[in-house]
This record gives sequence, C-alpha cells and structure tokens, in this order.
Amino acid sequence: MEIEIGRGKKARRAYGFDDIAIVPSRRTRDPDDVDISWTLGPYRFELPLLASAMDGVVSPETARIIGKLGGLAVLNLEGIFSRYENPDEVLDRITSASLDEATKIIQGIYGEPIKEELIHKKISEIKKGGGPVVVSAIPSRAERFAKIAEEAGADFFVVQSTVTTARHIATEYTPVDLRKLKKHLAIPLIVGNVVTYEACLELMDCGADALLIGVGPGAACTSREVLGLGVPQVTATADSAAARDFYYKRKGRYVPIITDGGMTTGGDICKALASGADAVMIGSAFARATEAPGRGYHWGMATPHSNLPRGTRIRVGVAGSLEQILFGPAFTEDGTLNLVGAIRTCMGSVGAMNIKELQQTELIIAPSIKTEGKVFQRAQKLGTPR
Repeated sequence: MEIEIGRGKKARRAYGFDDIAIVPSRRTRDPDDVDISWTLGPYRFELPLLASAMDGVVSPETARIIGKLGGLAVLNLEGIFSRYENPDEVLDRITSASLDEATKIIQGIYGEPIKEELIHKKISEIKKGGGPVVVSAIPSRAERFAKIAEEAGADFFVVQSTVTTARHIATEYTPVDLRKLKKHLAIPLIVGNVVTYEACLELMDCGADALLIGVGPGAACTSREVLGLGVPQVTATADSAAARDFYYKRKGRYVPIITDGGMTTGGDICKALASGADAVMIGSAFARATEAPGRGYHWGMATPHSNLPRGTRIRVGVAGSLEQILFGPAFTEDGTLNLVGAIRTCMGSVGAMNIKELQQTELIIAPSIKTEGKVFQRAQKLGTPR
C-alpha cells in the first residue's frame, strides 16, 4: 500500500526484522524431525547458512570448518588472503591496534596487488579440507577472477557489489556482461546484491543460479547512511521471493534467494526464511568465532544499555567456536549462539517440515514484539546481543 508523503509523492511501507513476528501454528513438530537443507544448482547443503565474503569473517581455515559443518563460506578474492603470503601478520596488526590506528592500517593494506598464485593457493587449501569452495569478486574484476577461480577448482563464483543490476551503464569502461559471464562459466554463479522484484527477474534471465538480497543492512555497510539507499530486509526478501516463484512458474528454473545482512540472532534468521529466503548470509555472528581471521574480535557499536554514549565504537569479544555458534550449547540468552537450533525450534513451532513450508507460515506486523512485557529483562540487560 502506498502512502502519500507529499504532494505528488508516494512511498510504499516496508518492513525489517524488528517490525514483524512469526505466528505459531495450530500444528507443531519435533525440531529433530525437520529438514533445514537447501539446494544450490546441483548441490545440496545441510545448513541454510553462508558466511560473508569479508576478511574478518572468512579465511581458508574458517571456510573448511564451515564446509565440514554443512554450510558455505565465501572467500573474498580481493582481500588480504590473495594479497599477502602471511595474512596473519596483517590481521595481528589490525586486531592489536586502537580504532584510529586500525583504520589507517586497513586503508593501507589493500594497496598491495592481488596475486594470482595466491588465489590458486587459497582455493587449493580449502579444497584439501574436503568442503565446497565459494569465492567472490566485484563486477569489474568478475571476468578475470571467474576464469582463475574455475581453473583453480572453485565450486561456486559470486559477483557482488552494493547494488548489482543486469543493465549497468557506464561511459568510461565496459561493464561486466553477466549473461556472457554465465555462458562461459561451468560452475554455479551467485549474483548480488539486489532488493527489487524487477531487478531480480532480470538477473535471473541473465542466468544467475542464486541471488544475494540486501542493500545496506550489514554491520560493516554504510550505504544507508552515506547514500540513503536500501530496503528493509523483510520486504526485500518477500519481493525477491515473489520474483523467484514467478520466474520458476514461467521458466521452470528455481533460483534460490539468499538474504544477506542485518541478522544478528537466530530470530532474525528465522524471520528471513519465513519471509521467503532459501538461505541466509551472515557476517558478524561468525566474526566473533574463536577461529575467525580477526581472532574473534571486531569493532561494533555500544548498545543503549551500556554505560557508554550511544553510538560509541567498541571492541566486541569472542562469542564461541564456529561449532558452538551454529549448534550450541548457548551460554548466553541473546540468540547469537546455537543458530541451527533456533531454526529447527522455530520450524517445529510452526509445524514446518522444511524451509519451503516455513516460507508459507503466517507473519504479523508486530513492532513491539521484542519489548512487550520485557521491562525487567531490559533492566537486567538480558536478551540483547552483546
């Protein structure tokens, strides 16, 4: 429904994770009986979870671990792992520095050239671990890196930018031709990021095997503040899911959508799946793992319940191992651990046997769902992601 926001100007109301809730069903199911797997191209994966292509989240080591646990982890081919023989030294410099110093270090480290031999080496390291290899590049380098990645043995290739469309126009350079790229690529192609129904349909027509959904919701993304761009993730996911379903009916090809960013808890992930996502991509949850490239520390914002001024940047500490983040046991009550358990329990509560059934569950608009009756929890700082 459109709302008039000024004379001759209308806007559509959109919703994020905090605006909705999942309605329990009249039928429930044992969480151990549900199937949370999903398929991407010819592959089936046990967990509908991907780790973001960020240097502080995915290294060859974490990619191997997450792969063995049943998920996927995307290695950034333009990050430190393809620039430095010993990226641990670079990471140590960043994590041991103050915020101001870390910013200056980060600004300088990406001046080092990307080395093709390191791309081959890192992909080989992941392959030796027995898990799937997923790598990413921005559109301007996609053709070059896709060829290198495929030759090195990658299983999936991701083309990712803040906003990706099938019809990018430029006068000073030749934009990547996604249709041509897909035609010459033997491995599945994941494209993102996108948030609208029409853009999704056009990217599917280009041959994309999956789409990343989300502009600006990630903890490390500033697009919404700097550019004013974005669509809240529930609405973006629902619109994209509608495009996926329409495309499947018209073409007979199912293109999974992966909600990317804005999720810090199991509840957020469940809402993304209930909104229509086939899987989700998360970063900050994995960045706090003991095995994460940044040694389990990253910069975050002080919560309203802390003793620091609102918006103060602080260092967020270790949450647990990757296995604990995914499967528990949870030693906090904030929903950031045992993410798989949360998905299973939610599906059991709505009687969903699989993710496709979870996508059909009832949602309600409930902006007070997290605060209703929680005055004492807030006073005790319970239930807030740390």
